[in-house]
This record gives sequence, structure tokens and C-alpha cells, in this order.
Amino acid sequence: MSGSVSPLAPKTYAVMPPLRGVRMATAAAGIKYKNRTDVLMMVFDKPASVAGVFTRSKCPSAPVDFCRANLSHGVARAVVVNSGNANAFTGRKGREATALTAKSAASAIGCGENEVYLASTGVIGEPLDATKFAGVLDTMAKDATGDFWFEAAKAIMTTDTYPKVATRSAYIGSVKVTINGIAKGAGMIAPDMATMLSFVVTDADIAPAALQALLSAGVGPTFNSVTVDSDTSTSDTLMLFATGAAAADGQARVENADDSRLDAFRAALNDLLKDLALQVVRDGEGARKMVAVTVTGAESDAAAKRIGLSIANSPLVKTAVAGEDANWGRIVMAVGKSGEMADRDRLAIWFGDVRVAVDGERDPAYSEEATTAIMKRQDIDVRVDIGLGEGQATVWTCDLTKEYVEINGDYRS
Repeated sequence: MSGSVSPLAPKTYAVMPPLRGVRMATAAAGIKYKNRTDVLMMVFDKPASVAGVFTRSKCPSAPVDFCRANLSHGVARAVVVNSGNANAFTGRKGREATALTAKSAASAIGCGENEVYLASTGVIGEPLDATKFAGVLDTMAKDATGDFWFEAAKAIMTTDTYPKVATRSAYIGSVKVTINGIAKGAGMIAPDMATMLSFVVTDADIAPAALQALLSAGVGPTFNSVTVDSDTSTSDTLMLFATGAAAADGQARVENADDSRLDAFRAALNDLLKDLALQVVRDGEGARKMVAVTVTGAESDAAAKRIGLSIANSPLVKTAVAGEDANWGRIVMAVGKSGEMADRDRLAIWFGDVRVAVDGERDPAYSEEATTAIMKRQDIDVRVDIGLGEGQATVWTCDLTKEYVEINGDYRS
């Protein structure tokens, strides 16, 4: 956690209401950071439905393997998260650490180990000493409280400069339900599910299969459309839990994601996922500017997204944004290397509302002054029209500054 808060941080944080059916506690176990909390425990007093999406990395962490194995049971009673150590690429020791954590959590709550979910974030390749926090899980389970969302978000931070929280509400039938979420992430973030760690809980009564379908669909235009540095983490985990407490208000359990009663809930969930995903980009390591890249006129939506990511992941584009240089030639380069169909002579590019290129050459009305004014903004919109089809997509990224290099040049020391 760096000393100064990102200039792109939210000016105010969401007021997080307690959510029925889940309690939380944090502890300072000294895994890497001194004088701060680094362990989070979430407790579900009754079995909650669970859904999850995880990194597509071929070198996943031990906790990711553990969660994937448990997900088929569809039920959660506890989540244990630690920051400061990713427990990734740690071999047999890593599996032993997850086994010990799961065993300790299960005994603290009185549930099966297959009802426990684990996540770790931090340095890769260092063995995780789970004994540091396994001993405090008993106390955490007892002390856990519902009004603790902000503290929970703080406990899972690594190089984040601010905690990420969001809340929404929606109606299922005539019953109002709440959705709360927290996330962490600042670097090693690229859209390949799920971008760091995020835990979302609702008091709605929704079956696991329906919950999974909602989450899997919801990540595409949100968490899977953000990139800080094109690097997909070994630990990326996004989990959604439904405590079912709203059943007490008369909410009928929803078994199928296509059920029209979920329409408002789906919209609220997707809005919350986008909120959290953008908070992650706005806390990109060393970030000073947020960039929304919208691609239109591509052969398909998927092609548009790949072109958008080619632009958003380009170090040359991102350093130009950092330097407030409207170097649209770098956008042309990134479109050309994307591997998708593009026609040089149909390309048009906008920075904000200023068109800088059209019909494959610089806009005749191009004004360096007007374009530079756009580049001085904190939030910059880049739009590219490929001129070939109907495909469109938006992705979000941040600039690449000297601070990013400093943070990552000595991350382990």
C-alpha cells in the first residue's frame, strides 16, 4: 500500500449496509505487512449459495485450485482471504497451507472443508506460513460482525492505495434485496477472469446454478474488460454468495438465471461489478489517468474487444497518455497489430469529441491545441471506428507512469 492515495480515487466511499446472513472479521497476522490487517474471514451462519470465476492462468495458485474443487458443492459457510502472499507456485507446501487453513476454518465454524473458500494475494513463489493465521480463525469466527465491509476491503489490499467497496439494491418480486461487494487489485491486472480478488454477497435467495450463470455473464463487460498492465494474475478470484436471508421476507427462491424475476437483480449486479472493476483500474499502480477505449465498426463484438485491448495494453499508447501526448499514430499501430480485420483507409480516431484521423489520414481540421486540451484531463475517452461492420466494445485502462516502474521494480524488497 503506497503512501499516497491515487488521484483517481473516489471522492467518497459507498456507505455499506450490513447484509443479513454474513458476518466478517479481520486480523493482523504479519504475513508481509506490519501494523495492518492482512487476514479476512467471512462467515455465513446458514449455508449460502456460491458461484465463482477464476483466473485463466495456466499457473494458478493453490487457493484457486482449492476453490474450483469446492465450487461443485454449491454451498459456502466461510471465506478466508490473506494478503501479502499469493500462495502461488508453492508446490506441496502451498497445498499443505490451503489444507491447514480449510481445516482450521471448518473447525472454527463447525462445517465441512468443502464449504470453505480461500483466496491469497501478494508475492508469488514464497511459501505461505498458514500457522500465522490458522490459530486466530476461532476468535475471528466468534467476533465476526455484519457491519464490517469497509474494514474487510482494507484487509485484502496489497499495492492498492484505497479500499474498493460498492453496494446496490434491487427487487425480486416485491422483496427488496441488497448486493454488497469488495475488491482489491492495482497491478498484474488483465481481463482474463477475474482480475484480482473480489467478493460479492447478496441476501437474495438464488440457487447456485442460477447464481453461477449470472456471474459468468456479468464478468464479460466488467471485470473482463479492464486492464492495468496486460498481466493476468495467478490468483484472480471473483466470488458471488447468496445468503438467502430475503426468503424470510417472502422472496421465492429463484432456480433459473433466465427467470424474469431476476431482471432488476441482474442489472444491479452488473452495475456493481462494473463499479468495482473501474475502481480497480482507477487504482492502477502509479495511475494518474483513466482511459476508456471504445471500438466501433469492427467485424464482431469480439473483434472490437480484441482491438480495444490491443490499444489499452499498448505500453506506447499508455506512456503517451501519461505524457499527455495526443500521439494518435500509436493508436493506428495498436489497431494494426491486433490480429483483427481492419482497413487502413476506413479508420477514424477520436480523442474525446475531437476527431484526429479520418479515412486513413489525419483529419483536415486537426487541431493540436484542441487535442492536447483533451489529453490534460483525468478521464480520457478514445474512440476508434474500424469502418467494417457492426461490432463494438468498450474497455478501460490507465496510463503507464514512472511510478508503475518504481512500484514493480522493487516489489519484493
